[in-house]
Amino acid sequence: MNADNRLLSTLAEGLIRTPLLVVLIVMVIGVQLVTGSFFEWQNVRGILQDSAVIAIIAVPVAMLLISGYIDLSVGSSLALGGVVASLIVANGQGDPAIAVLLAVVAGAVVGAVNAVVVTIFGLNSLITTLGTLTAVRGATQLISPTPKNNFGDGFGFLGIGTIAGVPLSVWIAALIIIVAGVFLTLTPTGRHVYAIGVNREAAYLSGVAVKRIPFVLFIVSGAAAAFAGTIVVARLNSAPAGQIGGGFELVVLTAVLLGGVALTGGEGSMFGVLVGVLFYGVLNNGLVLLGVTTFWQAVASGVALIAAIGLSRVTHVLRVRLAAANARRLAAMAPA
Repeated sequence: MNADNRLLSTLAEGLIRTPLLVVLIVMVIGVQLVTGSFFEWQNVRGILQDSAVIAIIAVPVAMLLISGYIDLSVGSSLALGGVVASLIVANGQGDPAIAVLLAVVAGAVVGAVNAVVVTIFGLNSLITTLGTLTAVRGATQLISPTPKNNFGDGFGFLGIGTIAGVPLSVWIAALIIIVAGVFLTLTPTGRHVYAIGVNREAAYLSGVAVKRIPFVLFIVSGAAAAFAGTIVVARLNSAPAGQIGGGFELVVLTAVLLGGVALTGGEGSMFGVLVGVLFYGVLNNGLVLLGVTTFWQAVASGVALIAAIGLSRVTHVLRVRLAAANARRLAAMAPA
C-alpha cells in the first residue's frame, strides 16, 4: 500500500473512532455563523464551566461503563456533596477545605454502598444505583429542607475563581481527564478495566481483580459526583437540595455514550469522553443562543441520547469491518 492509501486509511480509521468530533466542529461553525456570538469569551467560558462539572463526573462513570457497570446515582451524590458542604460554610462560616473534604467523603460513602451491593452481593448495578438515586435524594432533602447560602469568598472561589483567566473548575476537569487517560492507557490496572468489561470470566481466570477494581471505581464515582456538587453550589452561592443535580445522571450518561463508550462495556477512551462532554455543552448552548424553548431543549437532549447509542453501534460495526479489511490486506501481502 502506498503512502496516499495509508494516509486515507488512517484518516478513515480516525473518523470512525471519533465521528462526533467532526459533527462538533460543524455544529460550532454553524452556531457561530447563525448567531455571531458563539466565540465571545463570556459564552465560551460558560460552556467550559458547565462542561467541567459534567466531565468531573463523566470520567469515573465512563470507566465504570467500560468495566461493564453503571452508576445512575451520581445526580443525587452531587446534591448530597453540595448540601454537606453548604451546611459547613453557610453564612461565611466554617473552613472551605473541610467542607469539600467532608462532601467528598459523603459521596464516597454512597459509592461504597453501591460497591458493596453490586460487587459483593452481586446485584445488578442499574437497579442498585436507581435505588440509591432515590434514597440519597430523599436523605439530602431531610438533611437540609431549606437552602443554605452566603458561603463566603473562600468557598466561592471553587465555583467562580479563575487561574490565568480560565475557570478553576476547568483546570480541575482537564487534570482529571489527563490522569484518567494515562491510567487507562498506560497502566496494567487501566487495561484490566477494559478486560473486565470485555469478558469478566476470562479476566478472572487471567488473574484480574474483577471485584476490587469496580469496587474502587464505584467509590471514586460517588466521590467525584460529590466534589462536583461543591463546585455547583459554590458557583450558585446556594444549595437547594431538591433541585441541584436533578436529572444529572442522564446528562452524564448521554455525554459518555456520545463519546463512544460502549453501554455493553469494553470500549471507550477519555478523549472520546471529552468530545462527548463538549458536544453536549455546545448543543445546549447553541439551542439557548438560537432561542429554542426549554421544552425543545429537553427533546433535543433525549434525541441526543438515542443518537449516541445509535452512533456507538454504527462505529462499532465500522471498526469491526475495518479490522477485517486490514486483516485481509495483511493476509494478501504475506508471502505464500
